[in-house]
Amino acid sequence: MEPEERPTIALGVTGGIACYKAVELVRLLVKEGFAVQVVMTREAMEFVTPLTFQTLSGRPVATETFSLTQESEIGHIRVADEAKLFVIAPATANIIGKIAAGIADDLLTTVLMATRAPVLIAPSMNVHMYEHPILQDNIRKLKGLGYHFMEPAEGYLACGYEGKGRLPEPEDIVEEIRRRLKKKDLIDEKLLITAGPNQEPLDPVRFISNRSSGKMGYALARIGLRRGAQVTLISGPTALPPPPGVCLVRATTAAEMREAVLQEFPQATAVLMAAAVADYHPEQPIGRKLKRAAGPIVLKLKPNPDILRELGARKNGRILIGFAAETEELVANARKKLREKNLDLIVANDVTQEGSGFESDTNVATLLDRRGTVRSLPLMSKEDLAERIFDYLLMLRAESSQ
Repeated sequence: MEPEERPTIALGVTGGIACYKAVELVRLLVKEGFAVQVVMTREAMEFVTPLTFQTLSGRPVATETFSLTQESEIGHIRVADEAKLFVIAPATANIIGKIAAGIADDLLTTVLMATRAPVLIAPSMNVHMYEHPILQDNIRKLKGLGYHFMEPAEGYLACGYEGKGRLPEPEDIVEEIRRRLKKKDLIDEKLLITAGPNQEPLDPVRFISNRSSGKMGYALARIGLRRGAQVTLISGPTALPPPPGVCLVRATTAAEMREAVLQEFPQATAVLMAAAVADYHPEQPIGRKLKRAAGPIVLKLKPNPDILRELGARKNGRILIGFAAETEELVANARKKLREKNLDLIVANDVTQEGSGFESDTNVATLLDRRGTVRSLPLMSKEDLAERIFDYLLMLRAESSQ
């Protein structure tokens, strides 16, 4: 992120055991290129010292309303004005109740009352506290006033109980922050995205698959959500965590992926088929483990249905984007696939090229569109490539409406 693009995040930290996660949150935000201004309550300082946050953020931490030194260095009104987004993490039941009641009796609540920035609240507390009707009424009230909330995670709590109340992981909070700050130029789109490989069973313990990690499809889902779209992600088997806010559908085989895609297709406005769909499956899977034999064995493979071709035949105004992983004649093979499958755009990459293979966090892509335009892109992260693809989608959408 360029210095002039560094938005300031005001981070309110309140007194809960999850304060240790706020330390990691600051580290991640600074790493992402955000400027972070931490505002702490007195109770929060019982868990983590201001010096910890100051060291990570590179800024003095705001803690006192009536401190001449802090007011001259930081200024509570300046904090309120500079913030592009105000985040409270962890947010206790106490701070949520005070905000809902309009109480401004410390620095954090005073700055909150003065800010015009959107506010994102990440609750963290005992499960019974979270479920209490008064707290839930306060959350509903604040949501009605335009405050944004992240759902607490479920699991083992520091108090010994197990249930809903854990502060979301710092990575998930960062993702939500990026979504809140991103321009919402895809808000009218309902995206259907496929990702990852398929696994075609050979016997009870073996399958045929490919090297796809799913990273490109998951990057598309994250960026689509950040830009305001509704996203359904149909994913083959991967170890990747689904982006918060996505509608996730799991599919193992190509047949399962086809069934899921055809079910979700009518609701979609644009489809991005980033999955490495298996072209073949064993003609007759074996019901028992295939044992080692002295000589060679012969596997008979049958072709799977061509999902992309099916979609191309029934687009009906939808934008259809395909992907082509090639090892030779990149543009010629991609152009043939674009034409035969009636695509609007195809994203082609040579998987033998450094930085462009499977399981990589980067890609080197060539974009070919329905008008015959060929655009080669340099090495970039898959998230940056996803941004370029969605920019292209918007351009295609504008052309089709003319």
